[in-house]
Amino acid sequence: MEKWECPCGYVYDPAEGDPDNNIPIGTRFEDLPDDWVCPKCGAEKEYFEKL
Repeated sequence: MEKWECPCGYVYDPAEGDPDNNIPIGTRFEDLPDDWVCPKCGAEKEYFEKL
């Protein structure tokens, strides 16, 4: 699965999900809710870049 990086350096990894925000392991970046934001800095999904 593809990892995505926020400008702040946070990397969203589907293998880890985002348990603090109720995003289960295995959730692809494309399948994150539209209102999901970076848990580190609050940036919206549109600012992330595929690694």
